[in-house]
Amino acid sequence: MQSKQTGRIGAALIWCAVIAAIVVPVVAASTSPLLAWRDPIYILAGFAGIVAMCLMLLQPLLIAGYLPGTPKVIGQRVHRMVGAALVIAIIIHVAGLWITSPPDVMDALLFVSPTAFSVWGVIAMWAVFAAALLATFRKRLRLGFRTWRRAHLVFAVITVAGTVTHALLIEGTMETITKILLCALVVLATAKIILDLWVSAARRRRGT
Repeated sequence: MQSKQTGRIGAALIWCAVIAAIVVPVVAASTSPLLAWRDPIYILAGFAGIVAMCLMLLQPLLIAGYLPGTPKVIGQRVHRMVGAALVIAIIIHVAGLWITSPPDVMDALLFVSPTAFSVWGVIAMWAVFAAALLATFRKRLRLGFRTWRRAHLVFAVITVAGTVTHALLIEGTMETITKILLCALVVLATAKIILDLWVSAARRRRGT
């Protein structure tokens, strides 16, 4: 009885931590004084980018079944839904920036922007799109599961690396400490799933 209660408390704490990791950076960004000088479309684009990073934290937790009370099958389904939401958030982010400043977005897309964070943002964007297309057309591509998973994971890692670098280089709406913590959590969650896959593969090799 006590072990079950302890498990429930632990599960509740994990969920509270995940929710806080997502909500706190958004709330902190909403209090930024820089918002007073921004157009509504620019603000929408910026918050779409923040939401996208929050969704990236959920992706490895969902696909690996790290969230308590979430069966792995359900986690995988939600992972696909969150992936679609991530793509939409990025499209809104880029479209909003395009409306407010087309030359800057064009320079970024052509990799001629003088700001390094733009380059990393574009790399992350294309990696997200590649991962999404790979997931959507998995059956048509006729890739073996392991090959597909490795390719999908590579694009996911590029997405995380590009997004985190992009966010850390920007001095904008996001509050510094909460931004750093969110970036760290995204990296740690991604690293955890990579480590788990590596350990699993090592065990299979030893068993053969």
